Parts: sequence; structure tokens; C-alpha cells
Amino acid sequence: MPAKFNGLDKSTLAKWMDKIPSDLYVTCPYCKQSVYHQKLGPFQECPHCGYGFRLGAAARLKIVTDKFEAFDAELAVDPALVDDQYAEKLTKAKQHSGLPESVVTGMATIDSLQVAIGVMDSNFMMGSLGSATGEKLTRLFEEATRRRLPVVLYTASGGARMQEGLHSLMQMAKVTQAVTAHGEAGLCYLVVLTDPTTGGVTASFAMEADITLAEPHALIGFTGRRVIESTLHIKPPADFQRAETLLANGFVDDIVARSAQKATIVSLLKLSQGGA
Repeated sequence: MPAKFNGLDKSTLAKWMDKIPSDLYVTCPYCKQSVYHQKLGPFQECPHCGYGFRLGAAARLKIVTDKFEAFDAELAVDPALVDDQYAEKLTKAKQHSGLPESVVTGMATIDSLQVAIGVMDSNFMMGSLGSATGEKLTRLFEEATRRRLPVVLYTASGGARMQEGLHSLMQMAKVTQAVTAHGEAGLCYLVVLTDPTTGGVTASFAMEADITLAEPHALIGFTGRRVIESTLHIKPPADFQRAETLLANGFVDDIVARSAQKATIVSLLKLSQGGA
């Protein structure tokens, strides 16, 4: 730092800079550009590259739905599966996210359409798939099948919750069974893959939708880069697990910015129901 800056000495300048809120500027995780926080706008999108900053479930529901009614809101992990260390993690996750589990489910109105909707929240143990998460998602699809409603699901997850061992892994098959029954009833399932969607969630219900959308530059994959590099002794391309690469290789139907998601979802669901 120079001795003076715009007539201010070092000590005065340092005191002044200490008063600037630390969150006034944020760094985009994708393009690494520094962004004034108000420039992110209501959709929390980077103005330089379009990356969508991570959102909690409540904020995402506010963006995409006109009316939302939660069910199974208090469903949580079976105490029999929880040891002291896991209990501490759960307590911290609940305090950090304000949620009892890593997914919020319920019935919603989007424009004029009635849908069953689920939103995974990365603020709760990185959206990990635990037994209660799987139960809530299974019930979501089962209720949608009973009511003959389409399902809209926003995924955000680091994968299976290893603290629950086999109970966590079995949720992949459990949710898949409910997804299959929903599809066999002739109903539409639309998923929006957000950053990050990885592990067992990607290996199961996140990739089983009739319509698969993704947010710009979202990280989507199964195994993490470091595991691939150490196991296969290769260096994958920098963008090999990004939404744009999945779109180019047929794993994603379209990439949709948050500002356009509501209209896009409504249009696609109407088409799926034979409307215009």
C-alpha cells in the first residue's frame, strides 16, 4: 500500500477500510469476478457469467411459486440412527438452515398450474441424502401420483449422507421406485439441477426426470474431481462436470437462468399436459 492514497495516510485508510462490511462485495465461485452484492439482483445471479449463487429453499420457492403449502414439514431422522457426533452435526445444520431436514416438499401453484414440488437445500449438511430426505421425497412423488400432479424438483446435494450408512444409500432405490410409479401413471417429472448436484442424488432420481433442466455453470456429477484424478491418474477437463458439458453430451435438455425458470417450467408442464 502506498504511503498515502487520495490524501489519506496508511493508518487512516486502514481504519476506514475496516468499517466496510465484509459482504459488500462477493466473489463469483465460477468466473472469480468480484461483484457488488446489489448487482446480483433478486435472482442472485453473477452479472459477468450468469452463475446462480446458492439459494436456500425458502428463497427459491419465493422465486418460482405463487403459492406454497408444505407437508411433512417436521419429518426428521429416526433417533435410532443418530449417535452423539451425528446429533451435533444435525443440530448445527438445523441452526444454519432453519430447516429440520435437507429438503422442503409440498404442493404449490406456479402461474395457474398445480404441482407437487421439492427443493433441496445445500445449507443443511450440503443437501445430503439421508433417510428422512428420502422419505420426504418418496412421499412427495406418491402424493403427486395420488393427486395426478406433475412434480417439480430442485436438486442441490453433495450426495448420500454417510453418517447413516446403508440407510442413506437405500434412499436412492426407494425414491427411484416412487419416481417410476409416478411416470407409469403418465405424469410428468421435471427436475432443475442446481450447483452442486453430485453423488448418489445424481446417480438416482436427479437423472430420472422426463425433463431435465440445469442452471448455468452448475456443478453436476457423481464422483468428485480429486477422486477421479487419484484413481484414474488423469486430469479431466476443467469444465467436464459443468452444466454446459452435460448439455453438449445429451444429459441435460436445457440450461435456464433463474430469471426465466418460472415461465419455462410453466410452458413445459403445459406442453406435457397437451396444452399450448
